[in-house]
Amino acid sequence: MGTMSTELMIFILLSAIAIASALGVILSKNPVNSVLNMIICFVAIAGHYIMLNAQFLFVVHLIVYTGAIMVLFLFVLMMMNLNADIEPQKRNWLKYAGAISGGALLLVLVGALREASLPAVQAGSATDIGLIANLGKTLFTSYVVPFELSSVLFLSAMVGAVVIGKK
Repeated sequence: MGTMSTELMIFILLSAIAIASALGVILSKNPVNSVLNMIICFVAIAGHYIMLNAQFLFVVHLIVYTGAIMVLFLFVLMMMNLNADIEPQKRNWLKYAGAISGGALLLVLVGALREASLPAVQAGSATDIGLIANLGKTLFTSYVVPFELSSVLFLSAMVGAVVIGKK
């Protein structure tokens, strides 16, 4: 058996970390541990973006998901004050309904993926599609009007939030 390339080893490591932490999210009894496992999963997925030469997606994924969304989850968990003693027990029919619907979803996904085909990717065919410089050039040449309109929309949303918050 030949030696594995460094890229393949990094991919396998990141994939194993993502799968293990995703299972930790599902199987953990403690909600805070689930959120921390989700952060690890998001960081592993961000590593996949780097391997795909998509630096912009890497940065946005880290800032938006790993930063903002996970902090929001932690604040919600702290505000809910979850105690296992007062948590109502789920009925058996609800567990069975969840298992049946999950199995149905699995069948649909397997059926959809059976018909799917992926184009062959050649090793060493790295492109500059995901680079931030190319995104910036495209954004400020071809899409400058929609970009400026969205910035005005965001500015008006921020002003509206400040006006509502002051009252």
